[in-house]
Amino acid sequence: MKGRLISLRAPEPDDIEILYTWENNPEIWQVSNTTAPYSRFAIEQYVLNTGTDIYASRQLRLMIISSEKPPKVCGAIDLFDFDPLHRRAGIGIMIAPGCRRKGYAAEALSLVLDYCRNILNLHQVYCHISADNISSIRLFSGAGFKQTGIRKEWRLSDGRWKDEFLFQYILNTNPESHD
Repeated sequence: MKGRLISLRAPEPDDIEILYTWENNPEIWQVSNTTAPYSRFAIEQYVLNTGTDIYASRQLRLMIISSEKPPKVCGAIDLFDFDPLHRRAGIGIMIAPGCRRKGYAAEALSLVLDYCRNILNLHQVYCHISADNISSIRLFSGAGFKQTGIRKEWRLSDGRWKDEFLFQYILNTNPESHD
């Protein structure tokens, strides 16, 4: 998948080191509900064995590659909890600090929403965002996601409870669907 600013592709062996760094960053753990570091071997096995069949693994990770010269790996966007029966999936995105505020996340999200709508034929995608993650709230709201729920005091972070918002995006509608 290719846009004006970025392209998306499956993880490759050359991505193992950067994925290892990202997955072991405690700042990201709060968002991904991770509580322990990953080994390099586990990351390597994931990249080498997961493949891109979302129907088999129920998840899909795509690397976000900038269009600048030379191209640079700037982040990853994930589909998870893929449910083909109910035609929905969760979505998450991570942009590396040096690549933020360049429009990469918005374009990656747009490309993946098109993929979900036109290739996977999903009805909806959803995400969970901590109430204090203003950047993510702006990103998903700007892409058309609607806040449909709140989980009070859902996450414990730095000794404080934080609310979590549920956002949904309806991709394909039919006459029988309800608002």
